[in-house]
This record gives sequence, structure tokens and C-alpha cells, in this order.
Amino acid sequence: MAETYGYHDHKAAYLARLRRIEGQVRGLHRMVDEDSYCIDILTQVSAVTKALQGVAVGLVEDHLGHCVRDAVEAGGASADEKVAEASAAIARLLRT
Repeated sequence: MAETYGYHDHKAAYLARLRRIEGQVRGLHRMVDEDSYCIDILTQVSAVTKALQGVAVGLVEDHLGHCVRDAVEAGGASADEKVAEASAAIARLLRT
């Protein structure tokens, strides 16, 4: 049996959100191809960025609430590794 990750219970919602984001990105491509006004394109870039950040925050919450929590309950080196891994992922998100 495959390992179940923290986002498993919300997988369908994440996939739906990612499909919408994919559509937004295709729309951006079309806007550039059709020589749309710069500010209109930037507005859509901002919307896509915000949508991706929403996915990222949800994944972080799910990871902390499942993977990290389970590792901490088990204790040992695995717990330290999961906390460090989550901290590094959050740091990467903050840099973007």
C-alpha cells in the first residue's frame, strides 16, 4: 500500500484548484499572444500568484497537521527531520 500524505483528504480540491490555475496560466499565454495591455496581464499574473500561494499554504497546513504531527508523536530523529524539512519548505515559500 502506498504512503498517504497529509493532503490526501483534500486531493480532489487541490486538483480542482490546480486545474483552475492551469486555465488562468493558459489565459495569460493567450493575453500575451494577443498583445493585451500590460496592466491587464500583470493583474492576471497577480491572481495566479495568489492562487498558487493559497495552494501552498494549504499544503503546508496539511503537512504540519499530518506528516510532521505523526513524526513528532513517533519521536526520534524522524521528528527532527520532518520539522527541519517543513521549516525549509516554509522558508522557500517566504522567499517567493
